[in-house]
Amino acid sequence: MNAAAPGGGQGVPYTADEMMTACAARALRDGMTCFVGIGLPSGAANLARATHAPNLVLIYESGTIGAKPGRLPLSIGDSVLAETADAVVSVPEIFNYWLQPGRIHVGFLGAAQIDRFCNINTTVVGSSYGTPKVRLPGAGGAPEIAACCREVIVVVRQSTRSFVERVDFVTSVGYGDGPGGRERLGLTGAGPQRVITDLGVLEPDPETCELTLTGVYPGVEVPGVRARTGWPLAVSPELQILPPPTAAELAALRRLRAAQAG
Repeated sequence: MNAAAPGGGQGVPYTADEMMTACAARALRDGMTCFVGIGLPSGAANLARATHAPNLVLIYESGTIGAKPGRLPLSIGDSVLAETADAVVSVPEIFNYWLQPGRIHVGFLGAAQIDRFCNINTTVVGSSYGTPKVRLPGAGGAPEIAACCREVIVVVRQSTRSFVERVDFVTSVGYGDGPGGRERLGLTGAGPQRVITDLGVLEPDPETCELTLTGVYPGVEVPGVRARTGWPLAVSPELQILPPPTAAELAALRRLRAAQAG
């Protein structure tokens, strides 16, 4: 679902990925420290820095702090990150000094599966760890990001394959089995605060911790979102229609992508 859609800033067509990226970028505030992944999260973080959050501090797992790339990096090891960073430190220092003590405001995560309590699976699909249906890339630094960042934003395309009643394997803990789950495990971060999909935005209910649809993109209807969710999806009574990318956001994002390609 990445076809061009009408109705962007000043009528500029945009894709589903551009809508997701703009939505994720708007969740970032100026002056934050942000643990960035490659792909849509990197696009969102660099878009935010290029528009409304010029003092956003980008931290990549490879050890670059305060990177200011003029194009979207190809990987966490892309030389443009080290060339434009305020500092380059070791990977253990990123985790032991920055991440684990809670010095990073927000971290981005993806997911192969996510459940109603925002637990994430990036390890295996299937009931058997030893002989799974699909073996996924694994955890990387995701469990620590989920545990220790002050807040987490998950970016994932929505389908019944990815939004499941219960994940096959808990790689990164969201809210465990519900209220009090993070506290019982001693996790210091606040946990996932938003799940941004190609249909809209879900947020944990303050009382139940269950993901609730709080916003949809222009042209998206609630029944369509529920049809792509593997559990009876709760919908906020104050459901918002989220604005499309502005002309300025689209121009900035496309400049970053064009520089990457060129």
